[in-house]
Parts: sequence; C-alpha cells; structure tokens
Amino acid sequence: MALNKVEICGVNTSTLPLLSNEEKERLFERIEQGDQEAREQYIKGNLRLVLSVIQRFSGSSENADDLFQVGCIGLMKAIDNFDRSLNVKFSTYAVPMIIGEVKRYLRDNNAMRVSRSLRDIAYKAINAKEKLTKKFNKEPSLEAISEEIGIKKEDVLFALDAIATPLSLYEPVYQDGGDALYLMDQVKDKKNKEDLWVESISLKEAMDRLPEREYNIIRLRFFEGKTQTEVADEISISQAQVSRLEKNALKHMKNYLD
Repeated sequence: MALNKVEICGVNTSTLPLLSNEEKERLFERIEQGDQEAREQYIKGNLRLVLSVIQRFSGSSENADDLFQVGCIGLMKAIDNFDRSLNVKFSTYAVPMIIGEVKRYLRDNNAMRVSRSLRDIAYKAINAKEKLTKKFNKEPSLEAISEEIGIKKEDVLFALDAIATPLSLYEPVYQDGGDALYLMDQVKDKKNKEDLWVESISLKEAMDRLPEREYNIIRLRFFEGKTQTEVADEISISQAQVSRLEKNALKHMKNYLD
C-alpha cells in the first residue's frame, strides 16, 4: 500500500490544510447550528488525521485510495457525533472511530470481495444518508437516498447489502453487570419447537429436577420457541435474569445428563 504518493483519492496530501484550535472551535459552533459549509471546512481541515491513521495499516494490501475514503467516512461520523461538552480533543475522539471504520472495511473486504463500483455506490449512499439525517433530523428513506445520489434504489440497496457487516450470533447486544446478552439470545426458534426435546425421556427427567422458575424458562425458550425478552415479560423479571437462570438451568441439566 503506497502511502508516500502525493495524491490520495485526488487529494494532494502535501497541500492539506491545518486548522488552529481557535478555527476548530469557531467552525464547530457553526456546525452545531447546521452550517454545511463549516462542516466541509472541518472535514478538509482534518484530512491529515485520516492520513495519519491509515498509515497504521501500511502492511495491508488494500489500495490507499480505498482506505483513505473509508477513513473519511469515519471522520464524518466523528464530526456528526462529537460532543464538545466531553472536554476531550476532537482527535482523541475521532481516531478510534476512523480506525474502527477502516478495520470493519478490511474485515468485510477480506471476507467477501466487493467490486469497486458497488463500494462507491455504497459510500455515496452512506454520505447521503448522513447528510439528509443532519438536514431533516430523521433517518431518510431509501427513496430519498436514491434521489439524492441519482442512483436507482434497487442498486443502492444491493450496494449497501454488499458491504454490510455480518453479525456473529455471539455478538453482545446488552450488558447488565457481568451478564452479557448475545444476539443468539434474541433469536426465536420458529421450527422444531416441541419435537426438539419431547422425545427424550432423560431430558424430561433432567427438567423435572429444576426449580419451578427455571423449568418454566426452559419450557418457554425451547419448547415454545420464545425469545428471552418475551420470557422476561411473561414471568415479570429482567431479560438479564432470564439469561442468567437459563444458563444455570442448562448447566444443571447437562451435569445430570452426563
């Protein structure tokens, strides 16, 4: 990955502007008032930050133009979400977001190669979505994004799907103290409900040894195919408690069956 070239994505890196702290403050005041011109100036004034971040990925075989473009998306997200009341430097807030965006891109790109044209459409759609969200204070429809960038909505949807990050079933979606709830805990089993375990007498015996509340949780989860959220609502406890009791019940049942 050649990072020592003068131009990246058509940007002459030797002439990238530098903003003073005072200029940054003034621009951000205007950005908070919805000034798009100030936002563009702020982006240009922080492109050197993107360049410094992607240099950390010099060992990657990816094209520097692509990484720079992805890093700019991270920069824009940082600008749109930065809260000056946090009393931290913008660069301190922005660098992890830029790195995260680049890492997601590298992970997705390695998992499944997506054509340059599709990625270009996807990035245009993402930028348009952020612009329209900022303008109207609500998430735009696919039709609005399509109209904004002048590309058919079917092509926009296909491009966004192509770069979407696959989620692991073990992706944490909620943390309650030491009890993490994972994506698979939210998945409802729509088939093989009773047939999954009913035929096993030994399993029924293992269930019969459980306390009543844990027995009901296992029944609702695995016989009726309900999510932990639905079980929590039905028996009037928190989802974190359902997760904890479910794991404890399964452990006891496993020990009995072993």
